[in-house]
Amino acid sequence: MAVKSIQYMQHTFDISYEILNPEAKVDLIVLHGWGSSKAIMKNVFSPFMDSFRHIYIDLPGFGNSTCPIALKTSDVTRIVELLMIHLNAGKDIILGHSFGGKVALLLEPKVLVLVASAGIYIPKPLSVQFKIATTKVFNFLGLKKFRSLFIAQDAKNLSKPMYETFKNVVDEDFTQEFSTYQGKALLCWGEQDTATPLSSAHNIKELIKDSKLQVYKGDHFFFTKVAQDIAVRTEETFLATVSH
Repeated sequence: MAVKSIQYMQHTFDISYEILNPEAKVDLIVLHGWGSSKAIMKNVFSPFMDSFRHIYIDLPGFGNSTCPIALKTSDVTRIVELLMIHLNAGKDIILGHSFGGKVALLLEPKVLVLVASAGIYIPKPLSVQFKIATTKVFNFLGLKKFRSLFIAQDAKNLSKPMYETFKNVVDEDFTQEFSTYQGKALLCWGEQDTATPLSSAHNIKELIKDSKLQVYKGDHFFFTKVAQDIAVRTEETFLATVSH
């Protein structure tokens, strides 16, 4: 694990990241969802796709990364982009879960892998949105296998910048951003997801011209059980861009 200090909006963000397969020529950036961290994403995806250089990042305010001020998703994206510049990382493949999917989209990679991505506005009161997001995290914490790897802040103890960030990002509508994305997209979704429902996936598939949707059994964290299949499809999607 390493930490890079990023200067943004006259503040310092200490961003934690980890690189696997450092000699690989193709970059795979992996971004976690709200309340999560790079640790769970690494645990899930690191056994696969060893032909790629994996870069796991703790988004500002999560895991071992700091967040001194309130942000919007566009701000988080710029901070990640500044880290990528420091790491000389290309935008070959970016995989994002939930909130991380919105950041991945804004980074405009060649291949976009959206795993139960947020970004389609679903009208709900803020209190309900917050309850859904945090309940999903805490339910997942009940899985003992991942408990030690899943670093999350108790919602009741969120710092003011992170609570303000949550309010900024929870109801963002990225319909326009999905419709203007020009790369290849692989959409992976759980049938029983209530945080980012399957209807969102169908909407995104309609918005992104070059996209494929794969539906799996499971909820918002379905990917922990089907990571190998997602990995194979990610590799196939990338290879399709190379062959053209």
